[in-house]
Amino acid sequence: MAAKRKIIVHIATSADGFIARSDGSYDWLDRPSPKGNYGMDAFFRSIDTILWGRKTYDQAMEKFGNLSGPFGMEAKHFVLTHRIPEPRPEGVGFIEEPIQKFAKRLRARRGKDIWIMGGGGIIAAFLDAGEIDEFHISVIPVFIGEGIPLIAPARRTAELKLLGTKRFSDGVVQLRYAVR
Repeated sequence: MAAKRKIIVHIATSADGFIARSDGSYDWLDRPSPKGNYGMDAFFRSIDTILWGRKTYDQAMEKFGNLSGPFGMEAKHFVLTHRIPEPRPEGVGFIEEPIQKFAKRLRARRGKDIWIMGGGGIIAAFLDAGEIDEFHISVIPVFIGEGIPLIAPARRTAELKLLGTKRFSDGVVQLRYAVR
């Protein structure tokens, strides 16, 4: 039997827990990365599907004109949204069904793991639906004071199990958690 495809949030946060500034910018991430690019190249080889929140999708399309540009990789792309753009971009699916039903259908397909790219709304929606397996959080050693939190606010408790940590020469610490 093939291993279950995992849905993984692999993301960077500021030391005070934000994934972007309030206006969506992430200039504080522009920094030299150490050899191995924080393990991102290996992570990219482990996935074949990317899930996007609508705001993150819009930002990527505005900046790059496509969804392959930001990462230079081929992948299946899905956007969680209530507003389907017209015309629909080729090669992008839009999630119009309940998250649990979509996740079950996606996991049933053969393939590699699935990456939730962001932002905080899609992460919260999948977490609340019980459809996130792991978090890989790279904590960048900078405070930005305010911004978009890792997970959209709501009253919730989600227990995590530490799978591992990795410290990088520039002070970045990567935390790997399984969602219990």
